Amino acid sequence: MNTDTIQLLQFPKIPDRRGNLSVFEENINIPIAIERVYWIYDVPGGEYRWGHAFKNTCEVIVAMSGSFDVVVHDGVKEQRYPMNRSYYGLFIPKMTWRSIENFSTNSLALIAADKEYAAEEYIRDFDAFMASVNK
Repeated sequence: MNTDTIQLLQFPKIPDRRGNLSVFEENINIPIAIERVYWIYDVPGGEYRWGHAFKNTCEVIVAMSGSFDVVVHDGVKEQRYPMNRSYYGLFIPKMTWRSIENFSTNSLALIAADKEYAAEEYIRDFDAFMASVNK
């Protein structure tokens, strides 16, 4: 899989009358090895999470429950991805600005990253991000 472009990934969906099951596995149906997993929850309906970019970290974002929009900017154009199915994930490569908006009540966002947390990995200012990608 290409790790330089934003990709909407579809995970296997195994239907069952007792409930469906989906899975993603590192370097199989997501293009990264997983070093960190975190989740965002209890965000009030309609709210958003401030944007940032990572210098060297790639992520996959999954709507485990509810819905939200992931807004990404690659330095040239902005795209919005509505996330509302747990068998889809959005792959976000390094040096891509992203914010998460329009959370539904009780939504749950799961994020898998290919790097451990490091504060110096974050670019938290959009103008600084644009200056970095347009060098």
